[in-house]
Amino acid sequence: MSQFPDGFLWGAATAAHQVEGGNINADLWVGEWAPGSRFAEPSGDACDHYHRYPEDIGLLAGLGLNAYRFGVEWARIEPEEGFFSRAALDHYRRVVGTCLDNGVTPVVTYSHFTTPRWFAAAGGWNSPAAVDRFARYAARVTEHIGDLVPWVCTFNEPNVISMLVHLRLAPAAAREDGLGLSDDTDGQPARSEGQSGSGGSWPAANIEVMAAAHRKAVEAIKSGPGDPAVGWTLALIDLQPADGGEQRWAAVRQAAELDWLDVSRDDDFAGVQTYTRERIGPDGILPVPDGAPTMQTGWEVYPQALGHTVRLAAEHARVPIIVTENGVATADDEARVAYTAAALEGLAECVADGVDVRGYLHWSLLDNFEWTSGYAMTFGLIAVDRTTFARTVKPSARWLGEIARGNRLS
Repeated sequence: MSQFPDGFLWGAATAAHQVEGGNINADLWVGEWAPGSRFAEPSGDACDHYHRYPEDIGLLAGLGLNAYRFGVEWARIEPEEGFFSRAALDHYRRVVGTCLDNGVTPVVTYSHFTTPRWFAAAGGWNSPAAVDRFARYAARVTEHIGDLVPWVCTFNEPNVISMLVHLRLAPAAAREDGLGLSDDTDGQPARSEGQSGSGGSWPAANIEVMAAAHRKAVEAIKSGPGDPAVGWTLALIDLQPADGGEQRWAAVRQAAELDWLDVSRDDDFAGVQTYTRERIGPDGILPVPDGAPTMQTGWEVYPQALGHTVRLAAEHARVPIIVTENGVATADDEARVAYTAAALEGLAECVADGVDVRGYLHWSLLDNFEWTSGYAMTFGLIAVDRTTFARTVKPSARWLGEIARGNRLS
């Protein structure tokens, strides 16, 4: 039996664009509806979480989970540059309040891939004004909800373009589609306005830009009301060298993971987001081993990856760790339990060895919109009827809730 620390966060995560629905002012909405789009289908109404969040948070709390990571949507809050919607800000304050009323700790992400259309049209993250624009937004959000929020993630997976460039792999969707990102080898995102297949204004591969935006946002958040712990979340694939691939592995790991973890050294925590491993040979990624089970995404089912990346992040960043995403895309809920149990065993071993882990937030609370894959990938603890939006709690959710109630893995 493995006991987790007192106050450990047990929860689940979502992203605004993937669950709220009707996010028409976001850059990705444009890409979803563009002629020749690489998205399998548009996000549309998603899970209607924008209106149904009280039900969803109530379900989460009823399971025994005590934390919910969710995103506030920049495209709703600042629909035109310099205009901040009080109605949208009030909405997110109500979401935070609903968490607190249910005994759920809110973990709030300020930017989860999407940006407003105006931001994308003005050059996105490649604009000289991008850093200041994001910091201004972060300051305004914090002014409105900072007094109630104990944990803030500035960016979700800002290293995703670096991962794509160096591995030809995007960790949040099926590997063959690249989340609708540009295939340019320089890693710059395609423009969302009027170009087919564009994924919108995704974070630039330039770590200096994203680190500067993060640092300035942290400063703004720390200057606002409340005293939230602030960090960012990183896509950390368990990268493993195969024979002859050691040099390439070292270079990829440095550029796509370690350089970004360096930035976290000045933060209050680092968010680790891990799903699988990738083996790197002299010419790049190797195929999934023969006979190995795979997820709906095509990734190898390799739950041991989580323990490996948590140790890497803790050793390199030297700050507390929160697992902000971990899960499996499968229609087999028993397989979800098996995967999560094995991942948690590795996490428990980290804790037993003295690694400062503060929480585990499963991806995802709901079966939701998985970017270019549409609704085909089912990561959720709760199923959502695509016609009626009816929620159905899966056995895996109840299983995870029991672990959370006991705060131990038996």
